[in-house]
Amino acid sequence: MPLYTTQPLKIYNSLSGEKENFNPIHEGNVGMYVCGPTVYSNVHLGNVRTFMSFDVIFRYFLHLDYKVRYVRNITDVGHIVDDVDEGEDKIAKKARLEQLEPMEVVQRYTVDFHDILKSFNFLPPSIEPTATGHIIEQIEIIKKIIDTGIGYEANGSVYFDVVKYNETNNYGVLSGRNIEDMLANTRDLDGQSDKRNPQDFALWKKAEPEHIMRWPSPWSDGFPGWHLECTAMSTKYLGNHFDIHGGGMDLKFPHHECEIAQNEACTGQSPVNYWMHANMLTLNGKKMAKSTGNNILPGEILSGDNNILSKAFSASVTRFFMLQAHYRSILDFSDDAIVAAEKGYKRLMEAVDALPAISTSATSSIDIASWKQLSYDAMNDDFNTPILIAQLFEAVRYINLLKEGKETISADDLKTFTTAMNAFVFDVLGLSDEKAADSNNDKLEGVVNMLIGMRNQARADKNFALSDQIRDQLIALGIQLKDGKEGTTFSV
Repeated sequence: MPLYTTQPLKIYNSLSGEKENFNPIHEGNVGMYVCGPTVYSNVHLGNVRTFMSFDVIFRYFLHLDYKVRYVRNITDVGHIVDDVDEGEDKIAKKARLEQLEPMEVVQRYTVDFHDILKSFNFLPPSIEPTATGHIIEQIEIIKKIIDTGIGYEANGSVYFDVVKYNETNNYGVLSGRNIEDMLANTRDLDGQSDKRNPQDFALWKKAEPEHIMRWPSPWSDGFPGWHLECTAMSTKYLGNHFDIHGGGMDLKFPHHECEIAQNEACTGQSPVNYWMHANMLTLNGKKMAKSTGNNILPGEILSGDNNILSKAFSASVTRFFMLQAHYRSILDFSDDAIVAAEKGYKRLMEAVDALPAISTSATSSIDIASWKQLSYDAMNDDFNTPILIAQLFEAVRYINLLKEGKETISADDLKTFTTAMNAFVFDVLGLSDEKAADSNNDKLEGVVNMLIGMRNQARADKNFALSDQIRDQLIALGIQLKDGKEGTTFSV
């Protein structure tokens, strides 16, 4: 029997503003789309926090035995600076400033994005589509929206008529904004714009002569609107109606509001059952910003190369720190906070490492079943990781009492306890036991150095066939040897 049948889950739905029972469209299956990065710069810590929240959500669905299709896109075109319809594409601007091809910028920062997420032990999504890989699908959606009369072409660009859409729908259903108030608080069009209304947004933009990134369309050589990309990619892989759409709180308006409008105009139905939004990250009580120097990159935390923290902190400690706050809460990052998190992380890992050595008794004085269910209750309540972590520290207390002989546990309960602890700590929260990893690294280094010594001896004996065989087999395992004046080194 799948675990999800005994562990009912509640999710806070931004659309209703309430926690709702999670009922997937197709039993046993979850379709989840999360807005990915615009790859024009190094991924920042706030992004990492958002994606980490959805990584844990993905992990918990898998733990509950759901079959999950998790789609997280890469925005590699169409995201205009300052999130407006006029101006320069973020990637094109970066390419111009660095004198690179736009796709060089995309490649550089996509690799950085993947490297950072891998270092923080993220699971890869099921599908990671790119906006530039779905231009045809976006053009077809635009055609459908034009056919409804809600999309209109003007001088080679295509816009979404928000006022016309609102005659039969509710533009503002997600954000709670009122279109009349929005129009009243917007400056009148200055005659320079092709838009009918100030709130209209671009579905397709005609490229200016100097614009590098462009594709042919029925209306002009141009590029798609940022909002349209996610509509095209989410519906292509999850269908016109799917379970969960997630992203940062800053995307609720206008990005997600526009996605809903596009979907409803195109398909006649609301696209998503549950909208989920992760909250922001602050640094020392203030908004993170490069311009003020109140900023730190994820890699700078790991290396210690920064002016914010007292030392370097590992990826697992940083991950543990972030999960101590609920994904819908603002999280403040500071040196004191992560130092405290490191102490807590070490206590937790010491307790987990101590479990195999716990002695068993005929009976248990600890109610392991209740502890286990309380841990599930925390995650079933809108993925409440801080409450789960509190339960894990209750488990740490149990383990210490068991080590001291002040409590007893049966063999069956110890097995249940160990399995549950490993599942929550490593599978659900996605933490890594760094001490075990360091031990494995030491063993790997010892084995490789032994093989390097054998290779050196083979070369001294002029047994070049054996020397080359050792080198080639190490390369096949992803281990590169480098011969230098001071000897041979290796990298993984």
